[in-house]
Amino acid sequence: MSNDHAPSDRVIVPDVLAHWVVKTARPRQMIEWYGIVFGATVVHEDQQIAFLTWDEESHRLALVKLPGALRFLFPLARLRRKIYGVDHLALTFGRLADLLQTYERLKRAGILPVWSINHGPTTSLYYEDPDGIRLEFQVENYATPEETAEFFASADFEANPIGIDVDPDHLLEQLRAGVPERELLAQGAGTRPGTVPRANKKAITWKTL
Repeated sequence: MSNDHAPSDRVIVPDVLAHWVVKTARPRQMIEWYGIVFGATVVHEDQQIAFLTWDEESHRLALVKLPGALRFLFPLARLRRKIYGVDHLALTFGRLADLLQTYERLKRAGILPVWSINHGPTTSLYYEDPDGIRLEFQVENYATPEETAEFFASADFEANPIGIDVDPDHLLEQLRAGVPERELLAQGAGTRPGTVPRANKKAITWKTL
């Protein structure tokens, strides 16, 4: 009989991302932005903190309220992400159609990605909230982890580990024209005809920082 409580070197990983916490001097703008992007609702708010959720979790995001005057002490807050600290959070959609329909909905609300790219393993749209925190909305380009691992080990990935920029409007047009999602997840498929695909071949760029 096995003992699940015996000492073990087995790596046990968390099951889910429960929540993240953001310190902000822009609580109203942040609540509005996450309300548009995720359909978030406030489950608790006082003078110090606000808890937001959009699913079964009690809270997915907590906003710690800082004095508004601090905004003027750190006017380049968005640039700090390019130097240190958390770079971004990646959130996966199950289908390219869901990713692109979200892109279209947010575009109508005036929220556009700051970077759209096919990384090879994923097709990703990066957004920044009012405090410059970057969220990567992605879809897996390969059906299995084994296929993704094979791509990581390929010469193509070694030559261009960042990926090729994509035009999400072109992807959406192709999807609605009947092009299968699998074809649209291939690198180069997101480049509009007549334009040159932009490759991001350097391992580190200011976009990725």
